[in-house]
Amino acid sequence: MPRVKKAVKSRQRRGKILQMAKGYRGGRSKLLRTAKETVQRALVYAYRDRKARKRDFRSLWIMRINAAARQHGMSYSRFMDGLKKAQVALDRKVLAGLAVHDCQAFAQLVALAKEVA
Repeated sequence: MPRVKKAVKSRQRRGKILQMAKGYRGGRSKLLRTAKETVQRALVYAYRDRKARKRDFRSLWIMRINAAARQHGMSYSRFMDGLKKAQVALDRKVLAGLAVHDCQAFAQLVALAKEVA
């Protein structure tokens, strides 16, 4: 039976890890073991933070909507409740965009929410 060295696959596997570790400082980009540990940790952070980013943006949108609603004399919860009762189906991302970029449209939404609530 012929002897198998696996050199090509080993090099490919190591090269893939070192390629992912490109840009890291010192041995983290040069030494296989430390690069492997660092890349593994980075992948864990990336997975976790893809989920966290969604939470962060939702929180930001809520803060913006709340601030804009309070400028018009209404709290966030009453505003959202009024929109729901008025059957306005706009999500928080769109509402936050209106609050920042189109104050008149947001003011009309606040007036609508006040009428219904």
